[in-house]
Amino acid sequence: MKRTIQTIQFLLVLISTTAVLATFVSCPADGADRLLTENPQLARWFENQVKEIEETKSLFNYETLDEWTAAKPKLRQQLFEMLGLSPLPKRTELNAVTTGVSDSDEFRVERVHFQSMPGLYVTGNLYLPRHADGPLPAILYVCGHGNNKVKDVSYGSKTSYQRHGSWFARNGYVCLIIDTLQLGEIEGIHHGTYRYNRWWWNSRGYTPAGVEAWNCIRSLDYLQSRSEVDGSRIGVTGRSGGGAYSWWISALDERIQCSVPVAGTTTLRDHVVNGCVEGHCDCMYMVNTHRWDYATVAALVAPRPLLLSNTDKDSIFPLEGVIEIHRQVRHIYDLYQKPDHFGLQITEGPHKDTQELHIHAFRWMNRFLRHNDDMIDTLAVNFFEPPQLKVFSSLPSNQKNTRIDEIFVPTAQSPGGEISDRSVNQFQPETANKRIHEIALQCLQSWPDSHEHKYAVDKSGLPLKAVPPGKVTVTRYETESQPLVPIAIDVLQNPTTKLETCQSITVIPGDTKLWNDWQSYFQADAKTAGNTGNSIDALIQQVTPDHAVAFVWTRGYGPNQWKGDDRKQIQIKRRFQLIGTTVDTMRIWDVCSAIRMLRMNNEAIAIKLQSTSSNSNVCLLACLFEPVKMLSLVKRDNDSTSDTAILNLDRTITTEELVALALTQCDIQVDAMEPEFEFAAKVSESSHWPGHKLTAR
Repeated sequence: MKRTIQTIQFLLVLISTTAVLATFVSCPADGADRLLTENPQLARWFENQVKEIEETKSLFNYETLDEWTAAKPKLRQQLFEMLGLSPLPKRTELNAVTTGVSDSDEFRVERVHFQSMPGLYVTGNLYLPRHADGPLPAILYVCGHGNNKVKDVSYGSKTSYQRHGSWFARNGYVCLIIDTLQLGEIEGIHHGTYRYNRWWWNSRGYTPAGVEAWNCIRSLDYLQSRSEVDGSRIGVTGRSGGGAYSWWISALDERIQCSVPVAGTTTLRDHVVNGCVEGHCDCMYMVNTHRWDYATVAALVAPRPLLLSNTDKDSIFPLEGVIEIHRQVRHIYDLYQKPDHFGLQITEGPHKDTQELHIHAFRWMNRFLRHNDDMIDTLAVNFFEPPQLKVFSSLPSNQKNTRIDEIFVPTAQSPGGEISDRSVNQFQPETANKRIHEIALQCLQSWPDSHEHKYAVDKSGLPLKAVPPGKVTVTRYETESQPLVPIAIDVLQNPTTKLETCQSITVIPGDTKLWNDWQSYFQADAKTAGNTGNSIDALIQQVTPDHAVAFVWTRGYGPNQWKGDDRKQIQIKRRFQLIGTTVDTMRIWDVCSAIRMLRMNNEAIAIKLQSTSSNSNVCLLACLFEPVKMLSLVKRDNDSTSDTAILNLDRTITTEELVALALTQCDIQVDAMEPEFEFAAKVSESSHWPGHKLTAR
């Protein structure tokens, strides 16, 4: 009779939740082509990058257990860093509150919230059995993106996954289900780069995965504070986004004794080459500074019990990638001689919370947390309507969830204050080299070791229509900054002068606006020479027999722009962040490559590097790694969307310090003395400063 009642409950709940199940994907796929078929050269470059990571970071490179255990602490620290958790936030008071209780015959549910840091609220449901003999094993259940919202009221993802908490409570566990940052009762953001062009997340070294990981760490603190919980027997499980968060907490925190991440990982190849990134929001990814493949995250769980669980027709966690993760991680468990602690469960189905997935997860937890291998005879079903599980009657006014991306990862601190001998000394060439090395480690690990640069001339002596004949010609030079990465350099020079004999050249890395102006200039009539109304006019005036001007078209710009609509351009840029870089980080390399090419036949040429209104950081960093005589910084565009995104830059160095650091390499000229230049100006004016000067035009 009991089983019959449970079956009826299950069928009724199944009818009411079918619509909700359809939303349980990290970011629904729209059926669009995820491959870079329109950009085959770029696709091959990504393939090469992924192949390099696969070869250098393969788990099979660890041949002995001693090698792995020696590497493991450093790898775990790198993961903390790549999640924005280094330094680890302070463990402040949780200020846990139970706002109400929902009852059933077999268990009760406390509606709880706590603050993982002041103002960062975690809302959850704590499922507790009615009867218990002593402290019980506990499960942290982390949710996927189960959207459960009526009009303007969000009930949180926890209500969509309540069947899991109910099953655990009815079978002798305490289970805490916590909301995600996005789609929780307080609705934060996971789609920063995917939907909102928050590319500054890359510069900040921020990912919402870090917030989810921190909330999990503090959830373990909360569970261990409860007298009902045996703190030595805690497991974690969850699917989709929750599968990913299961990986983060299991890899970071060894209080997790048993793990079942469901549909939460695949290989870097699947994400970047096969385009699965286009079906995921940002919470699925760490900031891949150290260029990992995702098997490394899973391996950090070893030798604790771990079940890798997935369906065979999951379009955003493909079967082949899941099996490859298992193949590599199994090697680490074999080194520990714990093959029975690692399992692979593949069931039939799409990306969906299926009953088959439930059963295997329940049995795995029973086996290792309760030492019970009995068959499962209880269905996982819902017991409550979403309003019965809602924590807040009104949202707290001091919440920081909706702006946590602005404060979660600390930025580098401004030097500020008075200029002292000590502060000047830190920008001497000897000490500056240490700072430059730090920038290279934190921001530029994706750069190649070297590349031999060759050039070919595409256009020679092409006169500009808008300039009287015989005054200026343009020559296009083409090269590769890396294999499969073409860049172009348009050199404007006097027709009577060869580049090899020029005394100096102004090098300007191009952007979209400069390219549009440049294209317009080619169409302008000679009658409008010097008065076309775009930026090229003033640059043309700089050309003399001794001085040339060069536009550098880096990857993705000008003649090298990638094909595809705005959505595809976003997904191309997101691929860069998955391999531990950004487009702009690699454009710095392209600029340095172009400067080296220009020097190939004229080593004595004096190079003035000039920014546009959108790429000053690219130029500031380029001059740290490729010598130039002067850096000219054009006033920044007020539109924040024009700012460049350079991996981890904002957490590594302030703009004020970066300008001062560049001053150790070359003179700097600025349009006006903006606040960000004041510190470098004071340094250059110091009587103890032997270096270059910063001046305003």
